Order: sequence, then C-alpha cells, then structure tokens
Amino acid sequence: MTETLGATIRRARETRGQSLKQLAQATGLTQSFHSQVENDRTSPSVASLRKIAEALDTSIGTFFAGGTPNGRLVRKADRAVLTHPQRRWRDSLLTPSLTGKLMVIFTEIEPGGGSGDEPYSHRSDEECVVLLKGKLDFWVGDELYKLTAGDSLTFESRIPHKNHNPGPARAEVLWIITPPSY
Repeated sequence: MTETLGATIRRARETRGQSLKQLAQATGLTQSFHSQVENDRTSPSVASLRKIAEALDTSIGTFFAGGTPNGRLVRKADRAVLTHPQRRWRDSLLTPSLTGKLMVIFTEIEPGGGSGDEPYSHRSDEECVVLLKGKLDFWVGDELYKLTAGDSLTFESRIPHKNHNPGPARAEVLWIITPPSY
C-alpha cells in the first residue's frame, strides 16, 4: 500500500528529529493542525504544504508517493502521486525525477477543489499551466484568469498564485515547471 501524505510528512519530521511543536513553530501553523495532517484528518493547502516542506528542508515533490520510473520513461501505472482528498485534487508526476531541469505534473481537480485560499509561490523560474479539460479560476498576484479547456498561462513561479475549479466538471491540468521546485 502507498504511504499517505500524512504518514510521509510524519516520517520526514521524525527523520529530522523534530517534534510537532518544533514543526509548528517553524511553519507558523498550529500543532493541532500538524497533528491532523499527519493523521490524515485534514489536507493542507498548497501554501501550507510549502511551509511544511520548507520547515523540513525539502520540497513538496518529495511528498509524492509510489512511482517506479525507468530512466527516461514514466508509464502511467508507475507515476508518483500526491493526493489531497479533502482539497479534491490529485497530482501525478510525469517526469522521472526531481533532479532534472524540468518538472511536469498532471493534476485532476474535482469541482470545488483547488490549491486553497492562500496563494503560494516557489523558487522555480517559470511555470506554464495548460488546462486540458474543464474550467479553472487561476490567480497570479491580484490578476484572475478564467481558463477553459485548451488555454495556457505562463508566469514566474515566484509570484504568489492559487487556483480553484468552479465546476461543474473535473479539471485536468498540465503543469510545466522549470527548474523543479514544487
């Protein structure tokens, strides 16, 4: 069975010898919130997940579970995944590792789901979002873009951004990020 997001975070925290209290202090999030995340009772927003990853001196990419890529090829059945059930989205890593110069993620966002209310940013230089199916409201800074299937949006990853699927159907999104730093 694939390790859950909460279990992966707990393992990373314990490996570093950090207590829940220390992690809470480092992230500015409550100890109770961290406990709920680690016990899979809540799913963190992308912004909160970034804070957790930074406090653990890692990237969100290390929280992807599973995956057995073979060199350059990543078969659909072998993709590493990151599922946020309460946020109603699932990321699948399409590139074989996090050590290259490019990261490509396929995301499925259910109606009403998205990255959360708090915008997030990361250290990549550039990001391109391609909406393959559905609709997606996407904010870059204070600008709102209402994307429909076939639209693409390119921006600097360091600019705070967030997204939300207004429905009524699932949104399928392709993210191209360089260099990898999700």
